[in-house]
Amino acid sequence: MDKADISSRIKEIIANKVGVPEGDVSEKSRFIDDLGADSLDLVELMMAVEDEFETVITDDEAESIKTVGQAIDLIFTKAR
Repeated sequence: MDKADISSRIKEIIANKVGVPEGDVSEKSRFIDDLGADSLDLVELMMAVEDEFETVITDDEAESIKTVGQAIDLIFTKAR
């Protein structure tokens, strides 16, 4: 799976869960500050990403993810 595919799928999940247009989601977008996500949204996002990519995101990993790009990089690393 290439990084562009992962990026596209993650951005789609984020847009759907947070309720923003997919075009507003960039790799530099911060979940809380830019996209208006709250802590419950973040938990739901991580669960949706885990389901989509059939992987596990640890609590420590989830806490370190602040931007969309960080989420994409984490999943790309796990998918290798």
